[in-house]
Amino acid sequence: MNSKFPLFPEAASSFAHHVDTLYFFLIALSVFFSVLIFGLVLFFAFRYKRKPNAEDPKPMLGDLRLELTWSIIPLLITMVIFVWGGLLYYHQLTPPANAQEIFGIGKQWMWKFYHPEGRNEINELHVPVGRPTKVILTSEDVLHDLFIPAFRTKMDVLPGRYTQIWFTPTKTGTYHLFCAEYCGTKHADMKGTVTVMSPLEYQGWLNGELGQDRMDKTGKELFKQFACQTCHQDQSLSRGPSLTGVYDSMVLLNNGKTVKADADYLRESILKPKAKIVQGYDAIMPTYKGQISEEQLIQIIEYIKSLKEPQKEVN
Repeated sequence: MNSKFPLFPEAASSFAHHVDTLYFFLIALSVFFSVLIFGLVLFFAFRYKRKPNAEDPKPMLGDLRLELTWSIIPLLITMVIFVWGGLLYYHQLTPPANAQEIFGIGKQWMWKFYHPEGRNEINELHVPVGRPTKVILTSEDVLHDLFIPAFRTKMDVLPGRYTQIWFTPTKTGTYHLFCAEYCGTKHADMKGTVTVMSPLEYQGWLNGELGQDRMDKTGKELFKQFACQTCHQDQSLSRGPSLTGVYDSMVLLNNGKTVKADADYLRESILKPKAKIVQGYDAIMPTYKGQISEEQLIQIIEYIKSLKEPQKEVN
């Protein structure tokens, strides 16, 4: 968390320098035009100051070339800003397919992070250097915002749905983590650290605490505890659709529409099962809202993600 120049945090992610370049370009552009405009105002104020007994100037009817100049130049500048910013924004919202996933939950006033391997953290997040990391976020109470200045990334954390951020750390070290959305009287205390480790150290850290089961294993036990397997069986006559291979697939609904079975869809199907009914099935599933915690939800989702279609043998 050290920085030679305190006005700007250290750049420690793959797109941090790209964000900084756009930011300084906008600052330089604003300074240039501010100086130009005020300089011209002062120049014309003194150069064409009206003298005593001077005749009234003749009115100007306009100049098409001048009109085009001050219309086209700002248009080109704004289009450069739009395209540049849009591409960077799209890049920050699109994690690579090989990104490791970590779940994060915001709660007044702490951050909780859950690794699929079973490690859980409060107000700390450990990640490996050089590896894309996606953090799937939700809130247990009010609106929060996860902000990691050194990675130049932030995202609103909403109750009732999932959002996500991703980053690829480029430097080992420890960096600040904040809540950037006012969430109550102790909002200023909702902070933590991100520790970036070498891949070998990170693997050792993951394996360092014994007695913690993987999230998918815990989710499997919860799946049985809530008797989900009584309906969601891999049989044609089961009362609910099979969940094997469903994650990230396209699901056909009774209304003829299709939806991607991502984490948001699975979460909604557990808490609001009548919102989207799979084609060929009746709306008989009860809601588990109020019976299951956010932590249990992400564990069950992690278990469903682990249910893969069996690979066919190639003769």
